[in-house]
Amino acid sequence: MAAGPAPARVPARRQYRVQLRFVTEEQLFRPGRFWSPNPKSLRLEVHPAGEEARATVTDADGVCVFKCLLNRDTECCRVGKESILITLGCNSVLMKFESHAEFSAFSNTLKRCRNQKKEHSVFSQQTEEASATQYFQFYGSISQQQNMMQDFVRIATYHRAILQNHADFKDKVVLDVGCGSGILSFFAVQAGARKVYVVEASSIAQYTEVLVKNNHLSDKIIVLPGKIEEISLPEAVDVIVSEPMGYMLFNERMLESYLHSKKWLKSNGMMFPTFSDIHLAPFSDEQLYVEHFSRANFWYQQCFYGVNLSSLQAAAVDEYFRQPIVDTFDVRILMAQTVKYTVNFMDAEEEDLQRVEIPFVFQMAQSGLIHGLAFWFDVAFVGSRVTVWLSTAPTEPLTHWYQVRCLLQTPLFAKEGETLSGKVLFVANKRQSYDIQIVALVNQTGFRSESILDLKNPFFRFS
Repeated sequence: MAAGPAPARVPARRQYRVQLRFVTEEQLFRPGRFWSPNPKSLRLEVHPAGEEARATVTDADGVCVFKCLLNRDTECCRVGKESILITLGCNSVLMKFESHAEFSAFSNTLKRCRNQKKEHSVFSQQTEEASATQYFQFYGSISQQQNMMQDFVRIATYHRAILQNHADFKDKVVLDVGCGSGILSFFAVQAGARKVYVVEASSIAQYTEVLVKNNHLSDKIIVLPGKIEEISLPEAVDVIVSEPMGYMLFNERMLESYLHSKKWLKSNGMMFPTFSDIHLAPFSDEQLYVEHFSRANFWYQQCFYGVNLSSLQAAAVDEYFRQPIVDTFDVRILMAQTVKYTVNFMDAEEEDLQRVEIPFVFQMAQSGLIHGLAFWFDVAFVGSRVTVWLSTAPTEPLTHWYQVRCLLQTPLFAKEGETLSGKVLFVANKRQSYDIQIVALVNQTGFRSESILDLKNPFFRFS
């Protein structure tokens, strides 16, 4: 996935079927039958409005019989398995939902409205509000969902991984984390899943519900708007599916949400994808280096409408070299065999991705200037029948992840047979991305170069 700006979307509206009764404390605790033999089914509509939501209950004729605001001051409690008691002043109303899934979905909405304090959410603790707003606005747009769905390599690989391992989905309960359009959930149902819970925090969830309803799968696919760190599921799941990869694998930090979702996974459950390999190798590309350096030429001007800009030229060069470059390249620019770093999603914890250090030692296969390191990743879907790979390597068909190159502001010269050693350090930040430090040393000469890059602010070089 790739973050970027997008216009705001109207929050999703949700509808439920409920039975409703105004009650007193004496009635609630009185022994014997509480509901009448054939209680009427009413419609409950919930309209999110900023940090709160408006709840309205209407009868079959559209007449409002109850309404209230859901916010942090709402007094409520769970009654039994599928009912909620809401108290407004001296009055209380008991709402009984027609299904446990609807009860869970409403409970999640109510929980978000009552729990606005950031310290109560893992996601809120590690994410700036402005970054999260931009992120969810971006993925709330149909155009961005279309962009990802039209990535043939991405979508076809997921389809093949799920359908060819249909035995892992047959009659199973599945969780789709960050479902977007919900396409992976439809694949899971095609493979025989009994129930799929789809979790989506952006406003695209409203369109996911439309697709589910129009494909007549409301009995199998349950849409739960919200963040995986904040929602509740009515049961544990057998399989978790997701597409949590960003540029350079780690960008957007959705991998942590993917790992967080394991709290709902059964002990013998499965994850699709199962693990990922990030690959890196040194490269030589004089044209790219000169082109990138030249981007700062604007700041050489000493008379820009009478203003001398040259004092900012050095700062501009530094800023441009902090940008990872997203594009693709010919593998012949690579100067050594790759180094691989593996993240096993079945074993890894969220904390493991706060700081990721990748040491490297390359034996140079050719002489020349080392202008930086190139990165790409593969993910594996390990099923009981086949293992399917999704690769973003430069030797494979292009995906919307492309490849990423990090330039060294000071290139290094190395001869064939010499070794280049060092490390790449990813440090998570609250902008849903990473600060990257690269330290590289030619061991035989002692020449050393170091770069600091901002993965949140890449330069998109492709046309």
